[in-house]
Amino acid sequence: MPGMSRYVAALDQGTTSTRCILFDRGGRIVGRDQREHRQLYRRPGWVEHDAEEIWRHAELTIRGALAAAGATAADVAALGIANQRETTVVWERASGRPIHNAIVWQDTRTDALCREIAGAPGPDRLRARTGLPIATYFAGPKLRWLLDEVDGARERAAAGELLFGTIDSWLLYRLSGGALHLTDVSNASRTLLMDLRTLDWDDALLDAVGVPRAPLPRIVASSERYGEAATTALAGVPLAGMLGDQQAATFGQTCFAPGEAKNTYGTGNFLLLNTGREPVASAHGLLTTVGYRLADADPVYCLEGSIAVTGALVQWLRDNLGLIAGSSEVEALARTVADNGGCYVVPAFSGLYAPYWRADARGVIAGLTSFVTSGHIARAVLEATAFQSREVVDAMREDAGIALGELKVDGGMVVNETLMQFQADVLGVPVVRPVVAETTALGAAYAAGLAVGFWPGLDDLREHWAEQRRWTPRIGERERAELLRQWRKAVTRSLGWVD
Repeated sequence: MPGMSRYVAALDQGTTSTRCILFDRGGRIVGRDQREHRQLYRRPGWVEHDAEEIWRHAELTIRGALAAAGATAADVAALGIANQRETTVVWERASGRPIHNAIVWQDTRTDALCREIAGAPGPDRLRARTGLPIATYFAGPKLRWLLDEVDGARERAAAGELLFGTIDSWLLYRLSGGALHLTDVSNASRTLLMDLRTLDWDDALLDAVGVPRAPLPRIVASSERYGEAATTALAGVPLAGMLGDQQAATFGQTCFAPGEAKNTYGTGNFLLLNTGREPVASAHGLLTTVGYRLADADPVYCLEGSIAVTGALVQWLRDNLGLIAGSSEVEALARTVADNGGCYVVPAFSGLYAPYWRADARGVIAGLTSFVTSGHIARAVLEATAFQSREVVDAMREDAGIALGELKVDGGMVVNETLMQFQADVLGVPVVRPVVAETTALGAAYAAGLAVGFWPGLDDLREHWAEQRRWTPRIGERERAELLRQWRKAVTRSLGWVD
């Protein structure tokens, strides 16, 4: 089969859209389709998606990508899935229908519940076993909320009538016609329910979070043959790869060796550093997570810095302030000025993630004077992304003892050359953009293709990676240090806002 098939498909299900992309043996895009889904905000702090809408869009984008490539299922060797990671779905085993909207990773409704779970030991109560702080970000407390708040859900779950999954599990279940209820190690490591070393659900963690084992999927490798698609235009194609989106981007950027890192610039930013075969505990606000596992090989671990608001800050500038008509206009506006004019924007809209993990923080614009224009604010918006990424890199160096030689970048914001140059300036190391920017989908395709022999091994994938553009630092250490000092001062102004 792999010898006859020309392509591997990736279903990349993100926070704002679903896309399907077909790749050839050289890792090049031959067909793609994409559809945005609705963001549902029923209450302050609540963010939901309609899981059925996501599934419909998955079906449509698969059909669209095949049409764009002039291909059929017979041309596809395997399908891999990448997904927004902590977003949580509970559905009926018999009908496949969700019992509630999906609760999105950004949702903060479980704040009080997380404080209850943390108890006297505090947010790090489960960190030694999970690599994570107890926070609204993760899937376990979201599952607990659904079991507690949806009528009859806890009883039905205990009876085996309901199934839980992150979006990878949900899509796999529907693609397989209900035959497969699985999740991979990278997604399972984002639930607060899996032991990082055993790679299995842990009874002590289940008890602490307050969820039963019955609805949980079986944990499998990120790259192995799980079964075949029974639905959609890819019926009969092997389902062979699953990775959380940020781990998929790390895999697509071929960060296979300890010390290699990538930063994805999307709705939020996610910087992952490969730390090798042993999990590295963080003392500086980072997450310890499973990067990937290939078949029955040892897992590869990462340190991750999660930043909640980066690209979303540009959208806020567009939608809430009306300073730009489209996100692509932010660079031109930022270029109307030479620097930030002393203005700093700290986008703590729902608290700060790494390295602070402060739910009491809220956004601030600091350093305003009558000199500041919309151009300065636009520039400060871009610089906020770079400053937040620098703080994560510093934390990684402290935790892992690894100094970055360069940073590979991907995601929607990397087309912004002003941002990329400032990122290099504030990091003091080169920033490198690959030819194929769709690294999340590419990583999912790589995982699936490896499992069915479409690609022979990791060395083959490394050969496909190609640099498109490189930015090198243009400022000196003294200027860099002063910019960081002012940024950190602005961050202190955002803390403690929520009582």
